[in-house]
Amino acid sequence: MKKIADALQAMPRTMIVTQTPTYIYAQSTTQLLKFTDDVEFALDAQNSVIHARSASRIGRKDFGVNRARIEALRQALLK
Repeated sequence: MKKIADALQAMPRTMIVTQTPTYIYAQSTTQLLKFTDDVEFALDAQNSVIHARSASRIGRKDFGVNRARIEALRQALLK
């Protein structure tokens, strides 16, 4: 979870709002229209999995921004 927090802090326009040993909630502002997206990570230690969610608060289309955000974080964690 520390690596995820570090990766989030390195992302532009992203701010961690809540962080515990098993949960991270961050907000990311889109570059063009300045919308706020919610980004969450939850550690499921029993199953050795971290659940990730990135979602737009408004609108139906995000043009793949949220998926790209999670993929960029995943790539940052692999380094």
